[in-house]
Amino acid sequence: METPSQTRGPDQVPAGERPSYDVVIVGGGAAGITTAAELRRHRPALSVAIIEPSETHAYQPGWTLVGAGVFTLRQTIRQESSLIPPGVTWLRAAAAAFQPEANAVELADGRHVGYRFLVVCPGLQLDWDKVAGLREALGKNGVCSNYSAESVEYTWQCVQALRGGTALFTQPPMPIKCAGAPQKIMYLTADHLRGHGRLKDTKIEFCLAGDVLFGVPFFVPPLQKTVDRYGIAVNYKWNLKAVDGPARKAIFATTGADGSTTEVVRDFDMLHVTPPQSAPDFIKRSPLANPGGWVEVDAATLRHTRFDNVFALGDAAGTTNTKTAAAVRLQAPVVVRNLLAAADRRDPASAYDGYGSCPLTTGYGEVVLAEFGYGGKVMPSFPLDPRVPRRSAWLLKTKFLPMLYWRFMLRGSEIDIRHKERSFAA
Repeated sequence: METPSQTRGPDQVPAGERPSYDVVIVGGGAAGITTAAELRRHRPALSVAIIEPSETHAYQPGWTLVGAGVFTLRQTIRQESSLIPPGVTWLRAAAAAFQPEANAVELADGRHVGYRFLVVCPGLQLDWDKVAGLREALGKNGVCSNYSAESVEYTWQCVQALRGGTALFTQPPMPIKCAGAPQKIMYLTADHLRGHGRLKDTKIEFCLAGDVLFGVPFFVPPLQKTVDRYGIAVNYKWNLKAVDGPARKAIFATTGADGSTTEVVRDFDMLHVTPPQSAPDFIKRSPLANPGGWVEVDAATLRHTRFDNVFALGDAAGTTNTKTAAAVRLQAPVVVRNLLAAADRRDPASAYDGYGSCPLTTGYGEVVLAEFGYGGKVMPSFPLDPRVPRRSAWLLKTKFLPMLYWRFMLRGSEIDIRHKERSFAA
């Protein structure tokens, strides 16, 4: 094993060498950086490596605000090298396969990396090609998406340019990153149009593959009020299948009450697409995956159910919580404590309760702060009714949470701001 004094920076591991570390973390996003920082803080003698090919790191919760003209894209981006915790080795390569019986990860360039413990958190993948024509259409002809760094700024251009007509917002089958994101930008677009006197000339439609507005019933009433306030038409069980950008047509597969499927074509002036999403392909085909393709872990301990020295968190973990950065903030301490317990030959010492947060921007300056855990249990951080849109929650989303992310979470500070005693009647 390498000692901390021997750790090396990106691309400094020779191609023919097979390094081995106490902990190898696959993924250098929110989950990977946070976990590495917490491990270094609790057990600095451990050798830790992060496998991550990207040179930049994005605060993705901010992209809704980029698409709405509140943030710039530059505000949400940092260099990956500036976030790697001191003493942690950055292997700037993509993971390709897992060999858990040999305690090794195979990289895309053919190298192998050994470990005592493995933490899997590569995020999920955006399946743009599951919608025919979408990849070619994105970024022009009114087709935009807040889920892509390349097109998120174009979303704001589309919002500003919209003078009326039809604006479509799509949501694919779950799970996706931040289940509320597809409708957040829709409400902000509607509010912008209203403020400029153009909402009355615009037909806004929310086309979602599911049959409910939001997965936690407790938060549906305020969202339904928001839909009604803006005059938004909601089309349930509409799944986007194809896009013709030049013709400005969106093709949906719709499911009727009898289960029959029909094709519906909608003309649009603006189309905001949330792409289908799934676990990364190298996870799906690995021995770590469950039948759905996600990393198979215990929902509470986040430890693999078949390989005791493997843990997972973040979007690729096979847990039922909402896939948000807030979930990662609570998962990382659980993974770190349970990994260190396993290293000391003790039983798991911590449990994750499924907490996640989805600040639903219902307009400029107002947010419904949806916080909930496994089973849809409402878990508010503050002694206020979370169903009420509040300016204070807007300030939380636009000011406090980005600061919490960059200055504390990614540096390994274990902050839990939840008010655990509070409950509200449905």
